[in-house]
Amino acid sequence: MKGRITHPPDSWQRLQGLTSARIALGRSGGSLPTHEWLDFKLSHARARDAVHCDFDFGRVENDIANLGLKTVVVDSGAGNRMTYLQRPDLGRLLSADSTRVLREFNCQCDLVVIVSDGLSALAVHTQVAPLLANLIPKLEKQQWTLGPIVIARYGRVALQDEIGKSIGAKIALILIGERPGLGSPDSLGAYLVYGPKPGNTDANRNCVSNIRPEGLNHQNAADTIYYLLKESRARNISGVALKDTRRMLEGPRVFEGK
Repeated sequence: MKGRITHPPDSWQRLQGLTSARIALGRSGGSLPTHEWLDFKLSHARARDAVHCDFDFGRVENDIANLGLKTVVVDSGAGNRMTYLQRPDLGRLLSADSTRVLREFNCQCDLVVIVSDGLSALAVHTQVAPLLANLIPKLEKQQWTLGPIVIARYGRVALQDEIGKSIGAKIALILIGERPGLGSPDSLGAYLVYGPKPGNTDANRNCVSNIRPEGLNHQNAADTIYYLLKESRARNISGVALKDTRRMLEGPRVFEGK
């Protein structure tokens, strides 16, 4: 284009096709080229928008109902988005009304699945339904007893302990929006804990992260989550004591170049 300043290619430019990380961006004097700077600002804006995005729990409830699953909506102690962001501790607690609602179920099930907006409602809006569509049939085939899908507004990861304890589940699995990265505002995380109860620490949990088409796709994420759930139920453990040993059992993989 006439008048546009061109810059010499970066020697690492060929690596850009192998990663979404910001590498080989080039230089304009001592700074980034304008188009790369603007792309950075756009990604930053998208990450901020994901954090402040309103949780459309009605949409998520409808998507889950279309899978033939029952749902119940609860609230954390935060009550609203701003309080949730400023008081992480309240996001780990159920509201009093929600505690009463869940205790009425008291279903003594193998697993309760919780869906919460976390730090990216966008991730929940886009990733939860296809993930559950891959995961639930695996559980049903092995005759897992499931509680209703609990949709929790303004929740943090540890909310799974209060919910799991209240509903009487052996294992709690929470699907929650992860803290957005500059290239991943829609990334979902999955955390499971055996014997959910207040006082559990992150050492008691297993995490499967970066669930999105550009990261760990829905089918592979469902396979990994199901493996961990199956091992957790069989061995009565979770967290640092539970590892994904599938590749170790399969042996090393051999990759051939093109």
